[in-house]
Amino acid sequence: MKPKGRILVIRGGAIGDFIVTLPVLTALRHHFPDTHIEVLGYPRIAQLALAGRLADAVRSIESREFAGFFSRGGPLDQGLEDYFASFSLILSYLYDPDLFFEQNVKRHTAAHFIAGPHRPDEAQQVHASDVFLKPLERLAIFGADPVPRIDLSPMPLRPASLRTVAAHPGSGSERKNWPEDRWVGFLAGLLRREPVRLVLVGGEAEAGRLQRLAAGLAPDRVELVESRPLAELAVRLHECAAFIGHDSGITHLAAALGLPGAVLWGPSNPAIWRPLSARMTLIQAPAGLAGIEVNHVLDRVAGLLHRASAAARGTTGPACANETPVDCFRISRSETPDREQL
Repeated sequence: MKPKGRILVIRGGAIGDFIVTLPVLTALRHHFPDTHIEVLGYPRIAQLALAGRLADAVRSIESREFAGFFSRGGPLDQGLEDYFASFSLILSYLYDPDLFFEQNVKRHTAAHFIAGPHRPDEAQQVHASDVFLKPLERLAIFGADPVPRIDLSPMPLRPASLRTVAAHPGSGSERKNWPEDRWVGFLAGLLRREPVRLVLVGGEAEAGRLQRLAAGLAPDRVELVESRPLAELAVRLHECAAFIGHDSGITHLAAALGLPGAVLWGPSNPAIWRPLSARMTLIQAPAGLAGIEVNHVLDRVAGLLHRASAAARGTTGPACANETPVDCFRISRSETPDREQL
């Protein structure tokens, strides 16, 4: 099918959920380059699609006028009836178990409506990006790249600094966080070992943690980036040489921007939720996050920085004496990231 008019992609969820759905927008943009693509979702998150030129417009699904579309026989806003009728293809990833939303939309548009899954079935062991791409096969789109990518090149960007490391010491769940005392040791150790500046990023959930972590560090070597709009945060991350974080939406953002990084992983299933970028190394331990030692993470991040420096100089080779070239960097055809099991 080739849409003749406008495409609407409906996607809720958190930051990471949206980013692992970006390959859908990328594939649609590639196959229908002259078609208007719009996202109905959370503008504070969907703005990333605008920044990456993967969508032409974003509309908020949080407006009260949408309420009637989520109930059987509910009153439907006339303006929204016209809105949905303006699209030739609607691809929805909303949680809609009773099909109320789908049925209400179909009553007012002749658009081809495709209902995709709102999240993967973890029993299938298929990565989330591949799961969300599957519905595109109904449009004869096969083999699309599952790696989320955000290209900020149209924006005025400063070159990435080889001396800046971004760190996001939080996530959507404490279960996914490395113990705070390990972060204290890691950040202090990194500043001792490397001539770098730190950019600590986070939202309201991490505000207290960022302040505590920064308190013991030299103020002139630490920058706090708190609760920034995602498009603005993306620009700041893009200017960094490396990233370290947990299983979080911000880590997925850093990966989509192409940053090299280390991900302190647990307890989510990496087969489904890991960042697919080959530049991200997952670090795990049998005992969970508490089993990941500070010195090992320091070595990994130091290696990332040394590789970035070598790449800037046009040299190659191991980043440090105890690494082999294969350990330093590996890109496979499927762009599977490195994964370390301690």
